[in-house]
Amino acid sequence: MNSAIYPSLTDKRVVITGGGSGIGASLVEAFVNQQSEVHFIDVAEDESLALVDRLGGKPTFHRCDLTDLEALSAVFQRIGTVDVLVNNAANDDRHSLSDITPSYWDERIAVNLRHVMFAIQAAAPGMKTRGGGSVINLGSISWHLGQESLAIYETAKAGIEGMTRAMAQELGGDNIRVNCVVPGNVKTPRQSRWYSPEDEQQIVAEQKLKVRIHPHHIASMVLFLASDDGAACTAHNYWVDAGWC
Repeated sequence: MNSAIYPSLTDKRVVITGGGSGIGASLVEAFVNQQSEVHFIDVAEDESLALVDRLGGKPTFHRCDLTDLEALSAVFQRIGTVDVLVNNAANDDRHSLSDITPSYWDERIAVNLRHVMFAIQAAAPGMKTRGGGSVINLGSISWHLGQESLAIYETAKAGIEGMTRAMAQELGGDNIRVNCVVPGNVKTPRQSRWYSPEDEQQIVAEQKLKVRIHPHHIASMVLFLASDDGAACTAHNYWVDAGWC
């Protein structure tokens, strides 16, 4: 696959949450290929260390449970000032309304929404000192489609779109851009657990483009928004869904 090279990303310090697998791993690899200084945060140690090894030791892995906000803050302090923050980490655990308890609600919101705000809070002051930066949040097509068994996940992802707009307003004066990438159904090992071959065919049939979306499609959009080529883009959603929604 021929991919764009963005000279403006060379040596930029990039932080990616949930970078150990799936879309996150593709993001880590994409920024490494841009010769960025890549740091990624994940709780899955084995997968993350394997990714670092596969990429020749170039990215730096920080093991951190993102629901632990003190630990998250400590990671950002160790990394230092940041040029690009990609808030990718999430978990689309299935549940029904009757399954939801107050503690389960709090845990799912912590996994899927709360850390996004506090990662931005940690990164923004340093971006200001560096003359600006780019924050890219990962949304989801799921709440736009109203898919079943994902009520809390969809609530969190809807909240991320609102947070994106609010943070773009608050941080724009410091030349910090905040955008949201909305993936369609992306073929990853985790997503493959949920879909049969017939389901896969149905997904493609409902898209306007008859292609299966893979993590590298998401990474291509994120790279553009992180680079100087996306310098006038902020406060908006950028869909990579093959025209499904």
